[in-house]
Amino acid sequence: MHLLASSSSLSPSLPSSFPRPSLHLHLHFPSQTTQLRLHTPPPLSCSLNSSSSSSYVEQSASSSQMQNGLLYSRAYWVAESLIAWDVDVGNGFSCYLLASKNASLTIANCQIQGEDLKIKLQEDRVGLPANVVEKFPHIRGHKVFSLPPTLDVKPLLKFRLAVVICDSDGECMNCTGLQLPGVLDDLFSYSGPLGALFSEEAVSLYLWAPTAQAVHAYIYKDPSGDDPIEIVCLEEENGVWRTKGPKSWEGCYYVYEVCVYHPSTMRIEKCYTSDPYARGLSSDGRRSFLLNLDSVKLKPDGWDNLANKKPTIHSFSDISIYEMHIRDFSASDLSVQPEFRGGYLAFTLQDSAGVLHLKKLSSAGITHVHLLPTFQFAGVDDQKEDWRFVDTSILESLPPDSDQQQALITAIQNFDGYNWGYNPVLWGVPKGSYASNPNGPYRTIEFRKMVMALNHIGLRVVLDVVYNHLQGSGPFDEHSVLDKIVPGYYLRRNSDGLIEHSTCINNTASEHFMVERLILDDLVHWAVNYKIDGFRFDLMGHIMKSTMVKAKTALQCLTKEKDGLDGSSIYIYGEGWDFGEVAKNGRGVNASQFNLPGTQIGSFNDRIRDAILGGSPFGHPLQQGFVTGLLLQPNGHDHGTEANAKSMLAASMDHIQIGMAANLKDFVLTNSEGEEVKGSEILTYGGTPVAYASCPIETINYVSAHDNETLFDIVSLKTPMDISVSERCRINHLATSIIALSQGIPFFHSGDEILRSKSLDRDSYNSGDWFNRLDFTYNSNNWGVGLPPQEKNEKNWPLIKPRLANPSFRPQKTDILATVDNFLNLLRIRYSSPLFRLKTANTIQERVRFHNTGPSWVCGVIVMSIEDGHNGFPGLSQLDPIYSFIVVVFNASPKEVSFVSPALQLRNLQLHPIQVSSSDDLVKSSRYEASSGCFVVPRRTTAVFVEPRKT
Repeated sequence: MHLLASSSSLSPSLPSSFPRPSLHLHLHFPSQTTQLRLHTPPPLSCSLNSSSSSSYVEQSASSSQMQNGLLYSRAYWVAESLIAWDVDVGNGFSCYLLASKNASLTIANCQIQGEDLKIKLQEDRVGLPANVVEKFPHIRGHKVFSLPPTLDVKPLLKFRLAVVICDSDGECMNCTGLQLPGVLDDLFSYSGPLGALFSEEAVSLYLWAPTAQAVHAYIYKDPSGDDPIEIVCLEEENGVWRTKGPKSWEGCYYVYEVCVYHPSTMRIEKCYTSDPYARGLSSDGRRSFLLNLDSVKLKPDGWDNLANKKPTIHSFSDISIYEMHIRDFSASDLSVQPEFRGGYLAFTLQDSAGVLHLKKLSSAGITHVHLLPTFQFAGVDDQKEDWRFVDTSILESLPPDSDQQQALITAIQNFDGYNWGYNPVLWGVPKGSYASNPNGPYRTIEFRKMVMALNHIGLRVVLDVVYNHLQGSGPFDEHSVLDKIVPGYYLRRNSDGLIEHSTCINNTASEHFMVERLILDDLVHWAVNYKIDGFRFDLMGHIMKSTMVKAKTALQCLTKEKDGLDGSSIYIYGEGWDFGEVAKNGRGVNASQFNLPGTQIGSFNDRIRDAILGGSPFGHPLQQGFVTGLLLQPNGHDHGTEANAKSMLAASMDHIQIGMAANLKDFVLTNSEGEEVKGSEILTYGGTPVAYASCPIETINYVSAHDNETLFDIVSLKTPMDISVSERCRINHLATSIIALSQGIPFFHSGDEILRSKSLDRDSYNSGDWFNRLDFTYNSNNWGVGLPPQEKNEKNWPLIKPRLANPSFRPQKTDILATVDNFLNLLRIRYSSPLFRLKTANTIQERVRFHNTGPSWVCGVIVMSIEDGHNGFPGLSQLDPIYSFIVVVFNASPKEVSFVSPALQLRNLQLHPIQVSSSDDLVKSSRYEASSGCFVVPRRTTAVFVEPRKT
C-alpha cells in the first residue's frame, strides 16, 4: 500500500485561496489501480449518538458538542417537502430547518445563532416513499420530517442549511447539516442545453448550478496570463445559469466564477473552475476553450465519411480486444519521429514498428484497440517542456537486479510524461499531453486523426472511461471542477456527509440525475464527435446498473443518418467488482457482475484469470495455477498436501472450463467429481458462484491487463526457478491460447504476444517509460531493467531479485519472434471458424463439450469439442462451411500426454492447417488416432484438431 503526500499548485488564472495539501493512498483492486484521498473528520469532543436507540430526552449537550454536529451532514433532504434523519425525537421536542444566506450558523449556550429562517418540521410517520427508498436504500429506516406545503424551498437551497432538535425551552439538543441531492433532483432535474453552443451569430453558455448565488464567466483571449477581455454575469432560470455572447468568443478561453456555499469549508466560497461540459481546454485544464467541434477546420479529410469506412463487425461475439496505453505504444519507438512519440499522431504513421505490429494483429483477427484513459487527467503536465527525464544510458549501465533504476525513476515520477490516467479532471476533452500542443484545437484534430488511422488499418477504437471518481474535490483544489459548481452533489457521501473514497478518491454518484446525465452526455459526445466504437468502464460496479443500461440504449440509438455513426455497433464493458459502499446494492442496484446478466454489457472474468495463473493479485505471488505448474511442477510454495494440490487443480480446471463456455451461469458441466452442475453452482474459494453471464458477450475473458504484473512476469514468478526460458515462453503462449479459443470475448494486454516484462512491477501506473517500455522491433521484452519501484514491490524484492539477476530468465529475440508467430496463429485459428465465436447461450450449451471431466480426469489437460450441424439434417444447424467438428486439447503438463475419449472415436480429425504450417515443431507433432479416440499432445501445448466438412 502506497502513501504519497502531494499538494496542488496555485491556479494562475484567477485569485483564489491557496489549495490545501492532501494525502493520497494508492490501493489496488481487481484489475484496477486506484487512488484514495484521506479526509480526516473534525475531532469531536463528544460524539452524539444519532441512532434511534437513544432518546435526546435523556441527554444533555454542550454548545461545543452541538457546534461539532454542524460539521457533518447526517440528514437528507430527499424531496421537495421531505427530510430524512436517523434521529429519535422524544416527547416535547421539536425539529426545525434553519437557513443562513451568508453561512453564519453558530451555536452558543445551546442556542442557534445566525439563521435567516427557522422553519418547524412535522414528523411524518408514514415513512419514506418507495421511490426515495429505491434511490437511497441506505436511509430506508430514517425518520421522516415534512416541510410546510406552502413553503417555496428553491431559494433556501442556496443557503447554508441545518436541522436541529430543540427542547421546549428552545435549547438545541442535536443538529446536523443536510445532504441535498434528493431535493435537487426533485426540483432541478434538467434536460436542456449545457456547455457552449455555437450558432452563426452567437456563442451561448449554459451551466447547471442550482445552489449557486451568482455565476460569472471570465472570457480570455489566450490560454494563460493577461486580464480577461470580458467578465459576464450569467442569469439564472430554474437552476441553469446562461448568457449569450458574440461570435467572436469562438476560439477564446473562459473560466467560471461560482459563488456558492461549500459544505467542506462551511462558508460561501468563490470557486474558479472550468466548464464540466467543456470540449476544449487550455494546458492542464485551467481554462475552457470555446471550440466548435462542427467546424470544418477541425475535421481531417474524410472525417465526415468515416462511419462508412469503419471496419466491419457483424456481431459482438466476433470482437477481440487489445488493450494499450497511448504513451507506451510509441514513446520508445525510434522509427517514430521524436515529436510524434508518445502521442496521438504516432498512430498515423504507416511504417513505424508499432503500426506494422498493429497491422499484423489486425490482419490476424484483433478487432478493437482499447486505449487507456485519453480524457484530461491529472498526474502529467500537459506542457512537455516542464517534464523531467532520467538519462537512459545511466539506467542501461546498471545491473538487472539493482535498486538504482527505480530510485532514479521514482525521484521524477510525478514530473515526467507518464501516468496511466485513472485520475479524471474533465471527462469530455482529449488529454493535452498526448497532443503536439495542449492549447488550441490540436487535441481534437490529432485525436480524430488517430481514430481514422486505427480504423484504416482495420481496428475499431475503445475508450477507457473513468466515471466512478474524480481527482479533485473542494473549492480550492486545481483539479476540482464538479464539486466547485454544485458542492456536495456530484460526489457520493457517507452517513456523516463526508465524501466516499472506496474507488480511490472522490466517488461519483450516478444515482443522482445530473451525474447520470453528464455520464450519458459524455458517452454520446465521444461517440458522435470522435466516432468511438466502444467504451470500457473503470470500476463499473460503482455505477448504477440503470445508468449502464441507459448508456447502452443511448449509444445504440445513434444512427449514421442523424449522428454520423452506427450506434448499434458500439460495445460496452467494464469492471464489475462489487465492493465499498455500493456492495450488495447498498446504494441501489449497481453494475456488478451478478447484476448485469441480461443487459448484454460485458464484464471482466477474474475467475478464469485466477484459475489459469493461480491465486489472485492479492494472494501469495508464488501460488500456482493450471498453466504455472500446480501439482505437476511444484515451485516450492506450500500448496498443502498432494491431495490438496490436486483438489485445487481440479477446481481450477472446472473454473477454466466454465470460463471457456463464456462463463454462462446456466451452462451444464460435468465437474471433477462427476456431478452435472450449472456454472452458477460451481463456487470460488470465497464461496461465490464462478459463472454469472447469461450470454457470451457478457463475458470478457483475460489473463492479464494493465494492472498487476504482465503475463510473462507472472509466469516467471510462479514457475520453478530451474525451468528454461523457452518453457516459460510456452506457458505464456498456453495461457493466451485458452483466452483466444474460449467462447465469449477475448481480451489481451499489449505485449502479451511479445513476452512483455515490466521487470516484475506489479503496478506500473506511475513507473515511467523505463518500466513500461514496449519494443515492437522484438529485440527486447524489457526483462531485467532493475528492481521494480519500491512503493508497491519492496516486500517481494527477495523473490524478484534472484530472478532478475539470473540471465537464464531473459528471453532472446528468437523467443519473442516465436511467441509473436504463435499468437498470430491463435488469432487466425479463432477466426477460421465461427464455432469459436458462438452467439447465444443455447448454441454454446448445444455444441460445446468438455471431455476430461469426472473423477478419472487426467491432470493438467482440458479437452473441448465444438460440434457443427449439417444442412438438410434435423438437430443442429450448420454454421461453419469448412469444419464440422473441432477438438482443442490444452496440455499444461511438463510432459507429453495421451488422452483417450470413446466419445471422440472414429472422427476424421486432423491437426488444424495453421498449426501444420507453424514454426513450432512441438505443436506439429500433435496427433490423433481415430480408431482409439486417442489424442497425443506434447508438453505445454495447445493443439487444435478439425474435421473438414464433407463436400
